[in-house]
Amino acid sequence: MSDLEPIAPAEALEMWIGRLQSTRADETLQSYRYRVQKFVEWCDEEGIENLNELTSRDIFRYDSARRSEDLNVSTLNNQFGTLKLFIQFCERIDAVEENLPEKVEVPSVTVSERVNDELLTAERAETIRETLHRYQRASRRQAIFELMWHTGCRLGGLRSLDISDCFFEPEDLERLQHRDDIEEDAIENVDLPFVYFRHRPTTPLKNKRDGERPVALDEEVAERIQEYVDVNRVAGTDQNNRRPLFTTERGDGPRVSKAAVRRDIYILTQPCRLGSCPHERDTETCEALNHGYESRCPSARSPHPVRTGAITHMRDHGWPPEVVAERVNATPDVIREHYDHPDPLRRMQSRREVLRGEN
Repeated sequence: MSDLEPIAPAEALEMWIGRLQSTRADETLQSYRYRVQKFVEWCDEEGIENLNELTSRDIFRYDSARRSEDLNVSTLNNQFGTLKLFIQFCERIDAVEENLPEKVEVPSVTVSERVNDELLTAERAETIRETLHRYQRASRRQAIFELMWHTGCRLGGLRSLDISDCFFEPEDLERLQHRDDIEEDAIENVDLPFVYFRHRPTTPLKNKRDGERPVALDEEVAERIQEYVDVNRVAGTDQNNRRPLFTTERGDGPRVSKAAVRRDIYILTQPCRLGSCPHERDTETCEALNHGYESRCPSARSPHPVRTGAITHMRDHGWPPEVVAERVNATPDVIREHYDHPDPLRRMQSRREVLRGEN
């Protein structure tokens, strides 16, 4: 250990995060930092100021300390999986003894423990769509929900869209000319409508350039988005002279914030907004109906379960994992493991229809 250059745990963490900045999304880096920061704080409490001094026994003691906090196995899996990546980086820069990463045991989890079952069901989504079209037609909330449910996009992707990323009319295709990554004959033969998710520094996609993709829309969905643009979108450009698709209703942004979109989704997925409360709460006094507390409704859902439900809906209708993966920017394995929550009868029926088509 004496041949290694001394380095503090906090310094090594900053070096690791800095190394990953060009290849990881900001939200991913925040998660990594949060998980490893727990380890850095533990080292400080234990008087470990130099990673050169870290031993396998220390790793075991930290493991025991975290498990004593009654964390669920999925959380432990995430935290120690990230810690292992960090220790591997430390080994590469000669900050810890050789083979120490192998001493980091990552708890194994079952598929059922890994997935998030709080998806938005297709039935609830359809009810929300119908209610929005009847009572909030051409609203920002309607356009947001239509696009999110139909494309299965992430919150960051939805927020990144500009007016120029919407291709609803033939003349819109002129914006694709002179792009090196698109051939001219492809533009001439492409069907409308679609939106094009683009990675830009101020509105990054989770997988950066690899997340860029055009996504086809149904005519009905495109019409509802266009109605919002024509009737209720607050005109304006952002600090980069871009025209966001979803703007703040107060006109002081103008691009809508992630927090505002989350709040819209929480509100839309509260059952009492569409009918009675299934939790026997008094709608006159329920705190979840107050501004800023919408997420406290047990039935309210954030944007991620909307994405999960949308992906499951695609799979229930027979879409192959590879096709869904390209549409929502994920790998087929991730689709199967984290987003595939099949309704057994629907999935059987979709398989039957595929077999009928083959015959």
